[in-house]
Amino acid sequence: MTEPSEWQRRIEGEWVGRPSLFDATGTWQGYEDIRRSSVHEDGVTTYYMDGGLEGGGPMAGRFRLGAPFAFGVVDSDASRIYTGPDFYGTGQPYGTFVDAHYYGPGWQVDLNTWNQVIGDTQVYSSMLYQGPAVVGCFNGLYTRDPARTADWLAAETRNGPVPYILPTKTGGAFAGDCELFGADQKPAGTVEVRVELEPLDLLRTRRRVTWSGALEREYAADVRRDGCRSFYEGPDAWGNAQAFGRADYPSVHFADVWKLKGREFMLDATPGMGSGTELAVVYELFEGGTLAAVMHGVLTWSSS
Repeated sequence: MTEPSEWQRRIEGEWVGRPSLFDATGTWQGYEDIRRSSVHEDGVTTYYMDGGLEGGGPMAGRFRLGAPFAFGVVDSDASRIYTGPDFYGTGQPYGTFVDAHYYGPGWQVDLNTWNQVIGDTQVYSSMLYQGPAVVGCFNGLYTRDPARTADWLAAETRNGPVPYILPTKTGGAFAGDCELFGADQKPAGTVEVRVELEPLDLLRTRRRVTWSGALEREYAADVRRDGCRSFYEGPDAWGNAQAFGRADYPSVHFADVWKLKGREFMLDATPGMGSGTELAVVYELFEGGTLAAVMHGVLTWSSS
């Protein structure tokens, strides 16, 4: 009998969440109530998802189905292959993070799903595409602790639509250790990440970023926020970002051959005038157009 992969063992159990649905502009549309599990039985892995869409606006008809999801998985720590009928594609684990690319015939969208496992929490997002164009985004937090389910779903209902924002009047830094993996999915060490923020006004912040350890880099960029959009305007990094609720998705080009695509998810964002203090980050690093490394972890805020 085939033994489950390390990733399969990592995600065992039933995960419960209420991810929010956003349109391509980052406007909140509704919730997807989901219970999901990946079951390895008699050497065969099957992924189950049950729930339903609440709201959805003009996208409700596209993302509402008349039956639960169920699809086969060829289990592996190299490439997990999704064999349908609800999803076809593949996902690659990098430690406690998986990057999956697949197609959902029922939703009629191409998906890029990122799942970051932090203990009994999953930080989840699915970017939804029609060809190269973004249709929308599902994202949210899942738990597999049954004792926390009721409070968890209430918190996701309250916090899911909250927009991503960093401190606008107080300087400080988000800092923490991140795991680094090569494009071959093998561990490459630990990187201490420090993101210093110096607010310039209510819409502009100077970021000074330092990576030290298994990967070394320092860069600074003035970041301008415009609603759900942000713009990196040099001097060391250039690019933009789009936020969907609590998660921001940057695409940043450095002054050499390297570039970054990532997700920064504010774990403790709540309605109100504050920003949050725990940032779950995933950064995919490219040398030219080739994936070179994946880095992920949790950064914690401290005021200066």
